[in-house]
Amino acid sequence: MHSNFIKTLRNSFLPILLAATLLASCTRETSDDDIIPIPTSAQITDTVHYSDLNMTAYNFTYASTDPWGQPVTLSGTITISDELKKSDVAEGLILYNHFTIYRANQCPSAGELSEQAMIVGSRLITISPDYYGFGVTTDKPQAYCLSEANARAAVDALIEGKKLLHNMGFKWKDNIFNIGYSQGGQTAMAVLRLVTEEYPDIHFARTFAGGGSYDLASTYRRFVVIDHSAMPSTVVSVMLAFNHFKELGIPRDSMFVEPLLSHIDEWILSKNYTRQEIDDLVGNNNISTYIAPTMLDTNSNYSHIMMEALESDNICKGWTPRSDESIMLVHHTHDAAVPVENTTNLIAFLQQNGVTNLDIYVDNYGSYFGLPAHETGAMKFISATKEWLCEYLGIESW
Repeated sequence: MHSNFIKTLRNSFLPILLAATLLASCTRETSDDDIIPIPTSAQITDTVHYSDLNMTAYNFTYASTDPWGQPVTLSGTITISDELKKSDVAEGLILYNHFTIYRANQCPSAGELSEQAMIVGSRLITISPDYYGFGVTTDKPQAYCLSEANARAAVDALIEGKKLLHNMGFKWKDNIFNIGYSQGGQTAMAVLRLVTEEYPDIHFARTFAGGGSYDLASTYRRFVVIDHSAMPSTVVSVMLAFNHFKELGIPRDSMFVEPLLSHIDEWILSKNYTRQEIDDLVGNNNISTYIAPTMLDTNSNYSHIMMEALESDNICKGWTPRSDESIMLVHHTHDAAVPVENTTNLIAFLQQNGVTNLDIYVDNYGSYFGLPAHETGAMKFISATKEWLCEYLGIESW
């Protein structure tokens, strides 16, 4: 759930994301001649060439559904290396699920493409959804950590983005890679759940998920007990999103106390601030200083309402994963932003359902470069992903 540490980690992300994009399996090539257009709701709205990055971004809109299941137009971005010509065959496609963002210009279609820029040099095409609440729906509240809604936005972006690519004349190997860390990790696993339940023809070569909030109800209970969260903005945003989109009807003054209560619209819903800036504005990691007592009382009616809503979005229950899935999971055991119970609960669920191809990295990794545990977990996520890919592809580390 971190929005600005990527700049600090840019040099570290580069090698792993370049490695990740080389993942390949069997090849599906389309003909150079007589391309038959595939009907699609998607439309290219803007083409941006980044000469310094040797990359072109194709912003697009597509038909999907909002968090209530109603038709809506969403947006996303396709990024392609300038070195990849239409006569070539790309290494495959990567569905990139972004981590927590709050400021409007941080979504992929607004030009926040740091990770994508690191990926495309490997000749793998990225498709990145904005999610509901960003891009063409910036004027709407974001569906923060509503895993079902964000997964739907991501899968629809993947499906319609593939059609656009075909119609533009691009070709790629039959390989799709699903990746995300933090909120992106939650979305990546929710994507896996969605395609398992509704899209039997979609199969990911591997899903890499790290530091994700897969079990929000467990997270809620832990934060109440320890009265601490390393990222206050994420706690507030989960409560706002679930109260709004699940129509729980909890009054704001029963969820928050001053000074946060009077600044919800300005600090969070305005989309003028980054995650770190919002955390600084909240000013305290003890949740009892900004969350109302009734929400901290697990016996209160409003607390029960919120818990039931969070439980309804639990990725660690209620579906049957394919037993042949290939999944890597990473979590720092001292993560104070997303408690490690999220991943341990997910691992138990996957193993109970017969998923054996799991690479699990759950440990105390200390601190990399003085970073907090959640960001250190991201570094471990990077290195573990790189190590697996190098072995899988039979290539030397770089």
